[in-house]
Amino acid sequence: MREAFITPAALERHPDLGIRLRRGPFDLHLCDDDAIAALAGSSSPQGVVAVCGFIDVDLDRALTGKPRMVALAAQIRDPGNMGTLIRCADAAGADAVILTAASADPYNDKAVRASAGSLFHLPLVTGTTLEAAVSALHSRHFAVIGAAGSAELTLDASRASGSLGGPVAWVFGNEAWGLTDETRALCDREVAVPVYGRAESLNVATAAALCLYTTAWAQRGLPVDGAETAPETLTAP
Repeated sequence: MREAFITPAALERHPDLGIRLRRGPFDLHLCDDDAIAALAGSSSPQGVVAVCGFIDVDLDRALTGKPRMVALAAQIRDPGNMGTLIRCADAAGADAVILTAASADPYNDKAVRASAGSLFHLPLVTGTTLEAAVSALHSRHFAVIGAAGSAELTLDASRASGSLGGPVAWVFGNEAWGLTDETRALCDREVAVPVYGRAESLNVATAAALCLYTTAWAQRGLPVDGAETAPETLTAP
C-alpha cells in the first residue's frame, strides 16, 4: 500500500482499521465523503480508499510448487465478470488465475470491487498469450479444459468419470462468443455445464463457479452423489 484515504465516519466505524492505517509506512489522508466518492468511482463507497501497486506475477512464479487447479480467462471483457471469476477461483481453492491479452483489466475499479478482496489472495497473471499459458500448463501435466456450452461432454459426466481428479486448468471464454476456434484448438477437450431448464446459457462467472467447485470436489475425493457425507434422515417416533 502506498497511500490511504479515509473519512472520519469510517474511522469511527472501524477503529481497528484506523490504528493499522496510522501505523503503516505510507501516507494517511482524512477526506470528506465527496472526495472518497470521486476516488472510489462508486455511488455508495465504504469510506476508505487505498492506493496500491500492481500485484500480478509472471507465469513461472504463478505456477511454482505443485498447483492443481488454475482458471484461465480468454478474452473475458466485462470487469464485473472478471472480478467475480477471481473471487470464485479463490473460493474454490484455485492456485492461480491467468488473464490472456485482451481480457478486462483486473485493476479496473469494478473488477476490484467484484473480487471482494480475492484479488490479493492468489497469484494473478496478466497480459500473457493463450499459447504461452497452455504451453506452461502442459509442461506441468495439466489437462486444459475449455468450458463450452456446445460441448457434448458434460460437467457431471466428467466428474463421474474421474477425469477431473488430476491437475486441471479451466479456460473460460468471452461473454458474447465463448471460446474462439483458435482457443478450442489449444484445449485438450471441451466440457459443457448442463442446463436442465430452459435458460439459453449461463453467465461466464456462474459457469466458472460450477466448473471450479466441481473440480475442487473431485480433487478432494468427495463422492459424486454426496452419499457418504449426507446427514442421517430423522423420522418422528
